[in-house]
Formats: sequence, C-alpha cells, structure tokens
Amino acid sequence: MTNSDNMEMWQHPHLFSLDKKKVEKRTLIVVIVTFAAMVAEIAFGWLSNSMALLADGWHMGTHAVALGISLLAYVLARKHALDKRYTFGTWKIEILGAYSSAIILGLVGGVMAVTSVKRFFRPLAIHYDQALLVAFLGLAVNLLSAAILDVRAGAADGHRREPEGKHRHRDLNLRSAYLHVLADALTSVLAIAALLAAKKFGWNWLDPGAGIVGAALIVSWSVSLLRETAGILLEREMDSPLVGVVRARMEQDGDTRVSDMHLWKVAQDKFACIVSLVTGRNCPIADYKSRLQDLPELVHVTIELNPCEPRNSRGGS
Repeated sequence: MTNSDNMEMWQHPHLFSLDKKKVEKRTLIVVIVTFAAMVAEIAFGWLSNSMALLADGWHMGTHAVALGISLLAYVLARKHALDKRYTFGTWKIEILGAYSSAIILGLVGGVMAVTSVKRFFRPLAIHYDQALLVAFLGLAVNLLSAAILDVRAGAADGHRREPEGKHRHRDLNLRSAYLHVLADALTSVLAIAALLAAKKFGWNWLDPGAGIVGAALIVSWSVSLLRETAGILLEREMDSPLVGVVRARMEQDGDTRVSDMHLWKVAQDKFACIVSLVTGRNCPIADYKSRLQDLPELVHVTIELNPCEPRNSRGGS
C-alpha cells in the first residue's frame, strides 16, 4: 500500500450522537424565559421592597445559570463535532454539562434545607398574598418551560421509542435541565399548598416543613443524576449486560477465550469496544467482527488476536 492509496474505505467519522438542534433550540427558549422572569421578579421586588420577590428572583437565577450550562454543552458539542482531537466525539461535553448542572441542583437543595430548618426555630412574619403571587408566577414560568422542553417526548430529545418493558435511553443533559425546571415547579407547588393552609388555619410550620420536603426531593434528584453522569465520565460501563453478550459471541466456538475487554459509552445508547482474544483457530478478525454485526449498540469495535498452540497439537505427559 502506498501513500496515494485511498484510505476512506477503512475509515469512519466518530459522530455517534444524534442531531440535537431541536433540543438546543428548546433549551435556548427556556433559558430566555427563565432569565426574563428572573429579571422581572428582581426588578419588581426592588421597586416594591418585596423580599419574597427578590429572594425568588435570585433563586430563579441559580436555575437560569444551570440551564445556561446545559445550553452551552449542546453548543460546544455541536461546534466541535468534527474536531478529531475528541477521540470518540463530543457527546461527553453534554455529560459534563449535566454533571455540573447536577452539582448546582444539589447546592440549591442544600440551601433550601438549611433555610427551612432555620425558619422552624426563627419564624418570620409571612405576607401571604404577596408570597402566593410569587409562587403562582414561578409555577406558571416553570410549567411553560416544562412544556417547551417536553423531556418525555421522543422527538424532543432524540430518544428512540422502545417497546414496553425495555430500557429507554435518556439525554442526561436534557434531563438535568428538566430537573431544574421540575425542582422550581415543585418548590412553587409546595409553597402554594403550605401558604394556603397557613393563611386559612394558621399552620405556619407548614411553610418550612414544605421547604424541607422539597429540599430532600431535589437533593435526591441531584444525587441520582450525579451518580449516573459520574459513571459515564469515569467510564464505569463494564457492568453493562452488553459485556456478557460480547464475551459469549467471541467464545462461542469453544476454543477462543477473551483475555481482556474494555467497553464504554460514546453516545446515549452507543458503545465502543476493545477485545483481546486468545485462540488456536486460524480465523480472520473479520469472522469475529461478523459475530457482533447484529448489535447496533456497538459502533466502534477493535479486536486483537493472540494466537496460541491448539490443544490437540500440544505435547503432554
């Protein structure tokens, strides 16, 4: 083979992620809506001397930052999609964005918990009508944002619709954005319920109580998302059922043995795989690769063959 030979037939791009321009556009709209609501609440709170509006405005600002991180991750992943310095594509930029967003979500939950506990011991006078206005405004903004993101729709986040009972692959960056919207909506719902009960029955303890319940749920969502994204960033994928399938396919002839294997995600539902085999068979690598052709999850497979002396030709005592 000379330098002028065409190498394209043995090469392929590392664009394993789906086109997410629609999701990126939806996330941008949600960032704009959230930022606009934040500015309006802070401005109105400042002009009207409303601490409730000011506090909710800055609280919404933390979610605007997290949503901005999700948007930036989509933009960077798309912008650098053809950059060959990213060995297996840019999908993990999205995962890094989701991981960062999960940290912010956990911090928001922690601050909510601490503030709510303090309110149990140092209750403040509640301006019910003003606080209810803020809560309903926040709920309306978040319901609108949730409708825009529509994380459950397959067309919105690039998911394939799987048959019932099968695992559904999720866009974790979109999920992190959705969890921020959901956390804000949950906070508003709990606040509305607690404020109405406190206003009618005088149960002021419900306000900090609802805050603690909401904080616990938000922190649990954060931990779940952190665990899932950290596993991908650290390439902890060898517990995937796909490992057993690949091993069985490689060893199905009874002579070949898998001596080493590495499997890791390169997209939502796509994996790269490196397999080292020890065999006494005179079998080309193409034959081994053909055993994996019906596994669409495997988009990049490298096989290493280590020949050994066949058992029936070994000398023995």
